[in-house]
Amino acid sequence: MSRLIRVFEHDKLTSKSLCVKGEELGDKIIDKLWQYNDANKNIYFEGVRHGVKFKNYVGVIQIGSTTIEILPKADKANTSNENEKDIWHKVLLNMLAHCKKIKINAVSEAALRKRYNSLLDLYFELFLSEVGQLLQQGLIKKYSKDSGNVKALKGRIDFAKNIQHNLVHQERFYTTHQVYDYDHLINQILFKALQVLKTITNSTYLIDGVNRLLLSFPEVKEIQINKSHFDKLTSNRKTAPYSEAIKIAKMILLNYSPDIKGGDENMLALLFDMNKLWEEYIYRMLLKVDDPTIKVNFQNRDKFWNDKLIKPDIVLSKTYLDNGESKEKHFIIDTKWKIKEFVEPDDDDLKQMYVYNMYWKSEKSMLLYPSSKEITTSFGKFHKGRDNVNLCKLGFVNVLDNMGKLDLNIGTGILEKVIH
Repeated sequence: MSRLIRVFEHDKLTSKSLCVKGEELGDKIIDKLWQYNDANKNIYFEGVRHGVKFKNYVGVIQIGSTTIEILPKADKANTSNENEKDIWHKVLLNMLAHCKKIKINAVSEAALRKRYNSLLDLYFELFLSEVGQLLQQGLIKKYSKDSGNVKALKGRIDFAKNIQHNLVHQERFYTTHQVYDYDHLINQILFKALQVLKTITNSTYLIDGVNRLLLSFPEVKEIQINKSHFDKLTSNRKTAPYSEAIKIAKMILLNYSPDIKGGDENMLALLFDMNKLWEEYIYRMLLKVDDPTIKVNFQNRDKFWNDKLIKPDIVLSKTYLDNGESKEKHFIIDTKWKIKEFVEPDDDDLKQMYVYNMYWKSEKSMLLYPSSKEITTSFGKFHKGRDNVNLCKLGFVNVLDNMGKLDLNIGTGILEKVIH
């Protein structure tokens, strides 16, 4: 029997925590979480007595029949309210979709069907759909080298092995020859992901879908897949239709942990750093703003000291006319996904923004935080370093719109806060 538990980032989860059906989580699941965290340098959560305290990673962890969904939150209100969890579940889905971590239409269709149990099931269903389309169109074949005994001479004879294997059977030839078939890496990855998905999912609907696809899948070798296999893949016109399926296959195979010991439950975790997700989301919302005078630059960097780099999240360049001459002004935005209790910048953040202003010759910079309400702030002045204006401030944007959904139009408001 599958069970689901939803928590917010920075919440605690213990063996006594209750699942949706009122059942305690139990020590076995907590032990698995500890082992998984140890195997990943303790980046996802910290151990507490009989449990864990989550950090800034959101997403989903599935251990056997137990699914733990970790949700983002931009305020501290109503953290145990199920309706609040539904709201932030949808916020996470839509943020992932707009940051191209999952197809937008898959999220829209899922909202209509409401068949999936968790974020993982949504990814799994999309994977089956993508593989099904590829099978319908016809998987690609590739040339590969094959070595072995054949009855008809083809390719190049391997004389050493031919003598070793065919001293008695002189009617055979041990050759290395080319084969044109389906048994190549890209199809092997899809096949392996289907096998793992069949093992990990608790949904009878998804298991049935996997079985139908496996019946139609051509014969390929089942191999152990790791990151190096994905690094070998190259994109071209023939493999382009595979891109979405391979992206999800990579997520399944590289996050699958059958080696976490202590029981027969397989484990799969799909976790996202909320700081990075927030940064990318803000960037993509700024790109949506229809203003040809503003250019949005993402993941900027410059040399700072020896091999150290400085990397502001977003640099805005605004073009303007000065006596008929085209010029540019620069503005810096550094995103921070955390609840800011006091409307005062931290000293370290201020020093960082001062350096950004100096390096990018920016007049204004802003530390941008999520909020559940509108907070008005003003710029403060750095006293040294540049002769002209050198300002910084905190900015706050409401993640939700008036309908309680992820606000997809916050770009304009952000520009008004930092530029005007």
